[in-house]
Amino acid sequence: MRPTAPLLVATALLAAGTLTACGGGSGSDSNTIKVSFKQSTDNQIKVMDTYLAAMKKQFEKANPGKKVELVPIKAPDSEYYTKLQQMLRSPKTAPDLVYEDTFLINSDITSGYLKPLDPYLEKWSDWGQFIDTAKTAAKAQDGKTYGVPDGTDTRGLWYDKGIFAKAGIKTPWQPKNWAEVLDAARTIKKKVPGAIPLNVYSGKPNGEAATMQGFEMLLYGTEGADSADPLYDKSSDKWIAGSQAFKDSLKFVETVFKEKLGPDVSDALDPNLATNVRGELLPEGKLGINLDGSWLPQDWLKGSGHEWPEWSDKLGLAHMPTQHGQAPGKVSMSGGWTWAIPSKAANPDLAFDFIKTMQTKENAQRWYIANSGIAVRKDVAADPAYVKAQPGIKFFTDLVASTHYRPAYPAYPKVSTAIQEAMESVTTGDASVDKAASTYDEQLKTAADGKVVSKP
Repeated sequence: MRPTAPLLVATALLAAGTLTACGGGSGSDSNTIKVSFKQSTDNQIKVMDTYLAAMKKQFEKANPGKKVELVPIKAPDSEYYTKLQQMLRSPKTAPDLVYEDTFLINSDITSGYLKPLDPYLEKWSDWGQFIDTAKTAAKAQDGKTYGVPDGTDTRGLWYDKGIFAKAGIKTPWQPKNWAEVLDAARTIKKKVPGAIPLNVYSGKPNGEAATMQGFEMLLYGTEGADSADPLYDKSSDKWIAGSQAFKDSLKFVETVFKEKLGPDVSDALDPNLATNVRGELLPEGKLGINLDGSWLPQDWLKGSGHEWPEWSDKLGLAHMPTQHGQAPGKVSMSGGWTWAIPSKAANPDLAFDFIKTMQTKENAQRWYIANSGIAVRKDVAADPAYVKAQPGIKFFTDLVASTHYRPAYPAYPKVSTAIQEAMESVTTGDASVDKAASTYDEQLKTAADGKVVSKP
């Protein structure tokens, strides 16, 4: 079901009421820190819960008299961001530590919700182990750092070897351009009835997954994207409108749904699609090709509730090719999450001590492996035990060399929403590619406060 504006408003109001009702705020006990995190909407997925429970036990044992209270927020991505911001606005509801997506962190920094961590980082020897690109993901335009990354991610094409065999497509499969991806999907549609040929996330219900796993994996593979950002012009500090690259990317999305190569539109615009892809469509052999992220196996590991030990035998991996196969030939997007301290936190010092506990080499490595993450600590990335811990880790880690990062400036969340709306309109067939791109350009002017430059 597609969410409506009244539903989102109601959700926000409910979140505000519920969180305020918690009472007392994080300052009610100077010996207790409240740690808020995103809990999976799938009741069987307990990866984050299990990890944080272990960190809580370790921290409390090492710091007698100190307590950690875990505050899960169980919601889809878009609702999680709404609820989190409601919490951050008041000292009564602000936790001491929050889990922040790198795409939203600059927006929360600009709103004054987060505390700069530089005084802590300067005294923390482990900070030197973090790779520079990961550090910049949590750095604001004021030059200060507001979050400690707990890993990164990359993206590529997952494909079902059994479906490919039925379709007569040879494996291992590595498409050289977009046309070959679409051709494989067309072959699956023709020869494997009942299978969904290709999943590309689209539309507002899928939130940032649509923007990043879907649209940006296309946009950053267009002509010229390897040497210049196709979304944001750094030379003029303006967002880009009117580009052919944007239209080409929309055209790919339109083709997927116009030719019925993707899920039914009602399923494609279901906010639970990502959960269904991992929990049902891929394990049950119902999806041929899936444009998605490195983290999928976390749902299939032992103890996940959706154990699928055969996944590495059943699924193949291929990098997403550039539009015409132009150099470097492959494309990936990277993001990730950070641990940040709210500006209204009552126990920031203790909160940073908990970050240090989570981010020792041993604990960080434990987390990367548990959630199928990509290491942002150099010492972990170099550890053979990490590289061999899980099938696919080397494939996705190697994509870091070809990856791109979103221009996560304060306007980005609004720009992302405008992209999702453009995708949705061509997914449903409500607008042509040209009309959707034109509407996006108009929305971009508002989202970016007029800081827009037109490029062919």
